[in-house]
Amino acid sequence: MTKETVLTQAGREQLEKELDHLETTKRAEVGERIKVAREFGDITENSEYDDAKNEQAWVESRIIEITQILSTATIADTPKRSNRVAIGNKVTVQKPDGSEAEFMIVGAAEADATSGRISNESPVGAAMIGAHKGDVVVAASPTGKEIKYTILKISR
Repeated sequence: MTKETVLTQAGREQLEKELDHLETTKRAEVGERIKVAREFGDITENSEYDDAKNEQAWVESRIIEITQILSTATIADTPKRSNRVAIGNKVTVQKPDGSEAEFMIVGAAEADATSGRISNESPVGAAMIGAHKGDVVVAASPTGKEIKYTILKISR
């Protein structure tokens, strides 16, 4: 059984745009690279050909991955106004050191911790789901240490 994927509407649109780019533009570019590399002669020792074939394999696997995500996706229904954290919300928190951080709660397929987009399935994201402004949520760090965050603001 295939696992259902949760996406925000923006995440779905981003994946659809990436899929369109891969299927229309990137496939053609890689095909052209392979054609040019073949013209260099013997493909058994042709690094250009090997690189192009590796890129082709990556493009095709990414197309399959995105297609699978979109086929099982459920769009999170983020309420326009809510006092509870849900997928699609931006959450401003106070970290244990007193500084503030902002997270966007998204489905796992959209997560990118470096840009503050955390999965609802991650320890921090899961701890925040359903919390209210003023709540203190506790999540386990990768090392297993508990980290407490105070919810300061919930927005869309």
